[in-house]
Order: sequence, then structure tokens, then C-alpha cells
Amino acid sequence: MSPTVFIARALWKEYFLAPPLLSLQDISLTFGGAPLFQGIALALSRGERTCLVGRNGSGKSTLLKIVAGLIEPDDGVRFMQPGVKIAYLPQEPDLSGYATVRDFVAATLPEEERGQTFRADALLGEVGLDPDADPSAFSGGEAKRAAIARVLVGEPDILLLDEPTNHLDLPAIEWLEKMLGKFRGGFVLISHDRVFLNRLTRSTLWLDRTVLRRHDKGFADFEAWSEDIMAREEVERAKLDKRIAEETRWSHQGITARRKRNQGRLRKLQEMRAVRARQVERTGSVALEADSGQASGRRVIEVENVSKAYGARVLIDGFSTRIVRGDRVGVIGANGVGKSTLLGLLTGRIAPDGGRVTLGANVTMEYLDQRRAELIDGRSVWDTLCDMGGDQVNVRGQPRHVVSYLRDFLFDENQARTPVGSLSGGERNRLLLAKSLARPANLLVLDEPTNDLDMDTLDLLVDVLADYDGTLIVVSHDRDFLDRVVTTTILMDEKTGVHEYVGGYSDAMAAIARASGRGDATVQARKRAPERPGPQKQAQKLSYNQQRRLQQLPAEMDRLHGEIAAAEAVLHAPDLYARDPRGFSRTAELIDAKKTLLEACEEEWLELEDLRETIEAAKKAGEAAKKAGEAAKKAGSPS
Repeated sequence: MSPTVFIARALWKEYFLAPPLLSLQDISLTFGGAPLFQGIALALSRGERTCLVGRNGSGKSTLLKIVAGLIEPDDGVRFMQPGVKIAYLPQEPDLSGYATVRDFVAATLPEEERGQTFRADALLGEVGLDPDADPSAFSGGEAKRAAIARVLVGEPDILLLDEPTNHLDLPAIEWLEKMLGKFRGGFVLISHDRVFLNRLTRSTLWLDRTVLRRHDKGFADFEAWSEDIMAREEVERAKLDKRIAEETRWSHQGITARRKRNQGRLRKLQEMRAVRARQVERTGSVALEADSGQASGRRVIEVENVSKAYGARVLIDGFSTRIVRGDRVGVIGANGVGKSTLLGLLTGRIAPDGGRVTLGANVTMEYLDQRRAELIDGRSVWDTLCDMGGDQVNVRGQPRHVVSYLRDFLFDENQARTPVGSLSGGERNRLLLAKSLARPANLLVLDEPTNDLDMDTLDLLVDVLADYDGTLIVVSHDRDFLDRVVTTTILMDEKTGVHEYVGGYSDAMAAIARASGRGDATVQARKRAPERPGPQKQAQKLSYNQQRRLQQLPAEMDRLHGEIAAAEAVLHAPDLYARDPRGFSRTAELIDAKKTLLEACEEEWLELEDLRETIEAAKKAGEAAKKAGEAAKKAGSPS
């Protein structure tokens, strides 16, 4: 037997015949009188690279704690092979009780190894922390970096990581990606960071409606897989003629539609980026146009040669930009580099040391910070939105019933009277977004809006911001979110200063790679540019059915718009919820269903219209080439 065959067989036996390092069998847990999950079965083998996904409140963190042995289930068996080492990273690490961060990290080592702190010091150096620092004074990002060093120092067989990228800046996230990429053990990740999960995972665990499903492909395939499951469930329900459970219908119907990335919005974003790029190429800065008479003037913020320093540390030196109405600006950079200072300068809250910042005419600003200071724990969700009492929310000048508006932000009507203090971190963030986005502002400033949001809520936020008609400035470390939302990216770097790039995060990284002379092949490989829909082989013309649908769809969309408006008028009746709660729910469900149909019609129309335009463009190009050839022949030139 050759050495290659022997090694291959040994690896096959180790990974596929050896029993799992850890397994759960028939695990069930009830929380608050309702089953959180039932009959869960899970096996984690050597080299596992999987993610655990599901909506906020589905029980992901609780299940991970059961895997870690921190929570006992009501029923079922947890088995772990002797000698297997597991390390668990909580969402909010507790560093209290340790004099130095070195002590905190080394505490997980066996007692005989705790005096040998070189591994702890080396890891702390990699995450940029002083081993002798007092952890009681750490920020959220520093605490998370220390906790990551703590779970890695013991070289575990399995890592269980609950939202490891929360509070981390982009350099730290990219460092963690590299560490996990070469990690020899296995890991289970809970994260809302799509790019992070796409790059690292080989399988997916989906906790959905108390059931755990496994898919033997990474997160990049999750949306197609989950939508296929839900489509098959719909068919089965139709065959059995069973009524969809109200909660299931509400939680999945709108989400499925949002996940089918609306091609019109993506195309609009790309067009905005292209316009911005042409303006920069032509003038070196964004060109001003005449005021259109809308809520704010064309110029929103103009920054001329601005500088800002604190003591000897210069954060911003000679930066200039111009933000015009409708721009969507993303700000990225390491923690502590000065992103909040830049926001303060742009919005007039901080005076520059040099240069000038000018705010445009009629600018009304809404600023959402990270601290959620507006939320009062003792108040209910209802009262938080209805500051003046009653049951109506004034959403950008239009009255909405509070329960109807809460549904837009994925709250169940039963949560309307829930105290704010009992909400999860993601729910609190959703509530603050709902409150902030209701106000009539034409400049929206969001500082880390994606913290603690699950993927469905991130999709909702992208959806809301796509429809926002004002100007947006957002600080975020979520690369996928920036790629889907912003038209311009401002990168702050301690060494190279402040630079502005057209497009999202991936566009900025590609531009940096090109400028450095390294080429941009690796960056382009992970770039998420939308493709124009259409067949691989160019069609000569639309089919009869396609032409007919293209003619029919505008009337269908108009009809659905009218039906939605009529249903919303019923829903907005001030006394409907108190008079007929079931009627309120049925009307809200009807609106959700109609909106889903409308989005499907819009996507179908856009695809057909794109295909028609592509065919027309190819036809015109062919005719132009033919005319050019004929002209060349007449002139006696070779064609």
C-alpha cells in the first residue's frame, strides 16, 4: 500500500468512522410555558465548521449553552468523549474579578500551566491588548478581544462562539477570520455577519420553530436551501388543506420576499454609485446641481480641508468632501481611529481645529447612537412609540396604528405591551430603529445600527433604508450591509489618513488593492456586484408569453397597490384593534400577503424589462455594426 493511500484511509477513518466528539440526543427545553425546542439531535465531529442560524428568540444561544454544558435540558442526553476540550464564548463576556487581562485569559488553562503565561501574552499581543491592563476599564470591543484570546489559549477541540464579531472593528474581524481559517479544531458560530459566515463555514444548522435542521453546505447556500424548505412546506400545507399558524405565516411570509434581493433596488444603488463615480472623475469632487425644492437643499454637508487633533494625536488632517442630497455614505475604520469624531464634525456637533464644515439649507437630522439612551426599561413598547398617548404613531407625517407599525419591525402584536426592559438586545435595537425612522428627518445618521441585529432584521433595515428618500451617513463594521446600502465609503486609517471611495466596502478594498499595485483579484472574488438577470444565451426577442406578462404586470401591480392602500386604510382606523383584534390580525395578514405578491410582480416585471432592454441594446449594436461595415466597404476600407 502506498503512503498516500495509507494516509487517505487513516484520515477517512478518523473523520468519518470515528464517533463524534460531542452529541445531543432528543434534547427538549421549555421556556415560559412554551417549547423552545423539541427532539433536538446534534453531532459535532472533529474539524466541524458550522454555523447556527435562526431568528432572534428562536433559542440559538440557549442551545449553544446546552452544547457547552452550561444549561441542563428538560429532556435528552448530552454526551462528550473523555478528554475533549470545549471553549465557549458568550455574547457579553464577564471580565470582573481579575486584576489583569493576562489573569483573565490564563484562567482557562490547566492549573499546572497557569504560571506559563507566554501563550496568553502572545495571543493578547495579536489582538492588540496589554497583558497587564486592568480589564475593568475595557470597552466592549476590548472585552470581546480579550474573551476571544481566552477561548483560543487552551487550544480546544471545539469552539462555541456566540456573536464573536459583535463590537469588533474590521481589522479585528479579519484577524479572527484568519485565526479560525487555520484553526485545527472544530467550531460552531452564531453570527449575523454574512461575509464572516460565508468564508468560514462548511455546514449550516438552522433552528426554526423548535426544530433543528442540518445542511451539509456552508452559509452561502443557506438562503436557497431555507427558501426551498419553506416552499415545500407551503405545498404540503396546501395538499393537506391546513391553515397556516398565525405566527409562522407572519414570521416567514415577508422575510422570504425580502431575501429575494429586490433587483430594482440593487440596480438603483449601482446607478447611484455610477453617477457618483462620473462626478468624481469629472470634477474631482461631487458636482452641485440646482436646488430641486425638496425638503433639504442639494448640498447637505460641505467639508473643506478639515483637521482635528486631541493633544498630540492627529485624527483628521486636511480632509475634504461634499455630501449631496440622496448620498449614502459609509464610514469604516478600526476602533479608536476617530469615526465618532468624524461624525461629530460632519454633523456640526464638534468644531474642527482647522478648515470649515457647512451644513446645507433646511437640513433636519436624526442621530441614532450606540447607547440606546432613549429607551426606558419601565415603559412598554407601545408607550415608547406613542409618546403623546393614544394608539397612533406619526410615521414621517402619516398616522399609523402602533401595532401595525410594530409588525413592520418584526414585533408580534402580543409584544406591544411588553416592558422595554424585558426585550433582548436585538429587539431593543429594532425598537429604537422604529422610533428613529418614524421622525421626519432628511439626514439620517446611524452609528453602528447593525449591532445585535439578526439577519432577518438586517434585511428589514436594508429594505427600510432602500426606501428612505433622504441622505444617509452610517458607521458600520458589517461588510455585507455596507455593500448593500452605501454609495460612498470613507475609510479612516491611523497610518494613511482619511480617504473616500465610490461604492461599498468591497469597492473600497478593490480600489486600495489596485492603488497598492497588488492587483485586485482576491478582492474581486469576494465582491458582491449584482448581475443583470437574463438567459446565458442571448435571446433574439421576448417570447409571446413574456411579452404578454410584460403588458399585464403594470395593471396587476396597480391593482395590488390599490388593495394594499384600501386594507391599510382599514387597519389605520383608531378603534379597530380595541374593537376587533382578530379582524386587525386578519387585515394585517392580508396586507403582508398582498405586499409579498406585489414584490413578486415587481421582480418579475424588472427581470422582463431588463431582458427586453438587453435584447434591444444588442439589436441596436448589431445594426450599428452592420452600418459601420457597409460604410467601410463603400469607402474601400476593410470591414
